[in-house]
Amino acid sequence: MGARREETPAVHRSGEPVETKLHRIAEKARKEPGFKFTSLYHLMNEDLLRGCFKRLRKDAAAGIDKMTKEMYAENLGANLSNLIDRLHRMVYIPRPVRRKYIPKPGSTKQRPLGIPCFEDKLVQAGLVRILESVYEQDFIEDSYGFRPSRSCHHALKGLSHAVEDHPVNHIVEADIKGFFDNVNQGWLMKFLAHRIADKRIQRMVKRFLRAGVSEDGSVTVSDEGTPQGGVISPLLANVYLHYALDLGFEKVYRKSCTGYARISICR
Repeated sequence: MGARREETPAVHRSGEPVETKLHRIAEKARKEPGFKFTSLYHLMNEDLLRGCFKRLRKDAAAGIDKMTKEMYAENLGANLSNLIDRLHRMVYIPRPVRRKYIPKPGSTKQRPLGIPCFEDKLVQAGLVRILESVYEQDFIEDSYGFRPSRSCHHALKGLSHAVEDHPVNHIVEADIKGFFDNVNQGWLMKFLAHRIADKRIQRMVKRFLRAGVSEDGSVTVSDEGTPQGGVISPLLANVYLHYALDLGFEKVYRKSCTGYARISICR
């Protein structure tokens, strides 16, 4: 039997602040791990996006639209109203990210950096707030990278406790080369659908995946990877690896071990 699909009545109550709605979604996700959310996109409202606007950096570089936070703030109410209208009519189309190159520490090579347009940053930030309320209930405890109130320092602390408190014979360190550039978008969307059955959320995520990169006057679109420089990329990466790596270790590999085994993940 498949997981139940239903609305969450509490999140439709009028007058509730968005934080309360997100909290209710988080509680639903925590209590019902198999629940698929069919109605989340309506939370992309002024309350949510205004809060996301406040959190965006003032000094961030501008994308191909040349729009800065200061410029957008000059007519914030009208800009948000117009943005929300386009989002809910599903006519909002993300623009390609501007690619620039910065020095790579410890090397003479340069590292590509993607800079999204301002509204794309804002919309992605809103999607992150919604998706995090669901997936923070799912991610395993030993997943540390790009998560609220977690960092690589916590991963190292967990590793230290594992070594000091348990009989450890082997420690294996592994790195996924070029992970963000090579994520399989098809599988990512399938993984996302395990929890997110809201078609509008799915469509908007897919649009960001297909937005492309602008460099030297030309735009390239790839079937692989997550949005360069996008605030949503780390979360999408965590969703992908949650299903492709974390659950495999916890539910399959660990059970096959005769002794103590632990994974410490820092994306």
